[in-house]
Amino acid sequence: MPTLQKDWDDHVVHAEEVARGAGFRDLRDRIVALAGPMPGDVVVDVGSGTGLLALALAGRVARVWAVDVAPAMSEYLSVKAASAGFQNVETVTASAVSLPLVDASADLVVSNYCLHHLHDAEKARALHEVHRVLRPGGRFVFGDMMFAVSLSDPRDRQVLIDKVRALLRKGAPGVVRLARNGLRIASRRWEQPVRATWWEQAMVEAGFEEIRIEVLEHEGGVAAARKPVAASPQAAVPLVDRTTSRSGPRSRGCTR
Repeated sequence: MPTLQKDWDDHVVHAEEVARGAGFRDLRDRIVALAGPMPGDVVVDVGSGTGLLALALAGRVARVWAVDVAPAMSEYLSVKAASAGFQNVETVTASAVSLPLVDASADLVVSNYCLHHLHDAEKARALHEVHRVLRPGGRFVFGDMMFAVSLSDPRDRQVLIDKVRALLRKGAPGVVRLARNGLRIASRRWEQPVRATWWEQAMVEAGFEEIRIEVLEHEGGVAAARKPVAASPQAAVPLVDRTTSRSGPRSRGCTR
């Protein structure tokens, strides 16, 4: 993404290793279930990485546009798709804030653990891009970090405590990583996660309706919404804030 402070071309191996973990596969399955893919769907996977979502959907839909900012990620995914026999996966090197697709060209847009790398204004722009490329009635489902780096909110505080404990359990390497993360937070070079309430309001402002957000017990959450069939957006339904299993993604990075 535009403000990402590292070159994702250098992180393909790590991204693939994390994507194979149980937590991210569970989150992928939640996203796919909420998305309800149909055989005729044209799908856009924003931040497709090495294909965790794109390949799970390819066998169920007509076409998948796999969009990622890193050429190496797209090349890796292209080979994986070919090895699986999928001919309906198109890899595209582009940013979430400027999707190279025409208006109203997709039935479904998905994303997994990527949007937290954007600053808030860019997140909002990405939502408008998703809304633009969706057909009326199209669906948007994504998973991401959903907390704030804050000690004032009980959930935020617990997420941060859990992260610190997890790193300390790793011994010296964890302490080093904790120190590095602290420096990155202080210099505003860390990820930019936001709470579920922020996402709800931003999706309303982007024109989505039927908004549902599931907040998990760990750092993440899953959101689903729809582009209105009518020209004018309707008011969103109240936020659904539910907690579920603690098993889930705990690794930093834009792993899709």
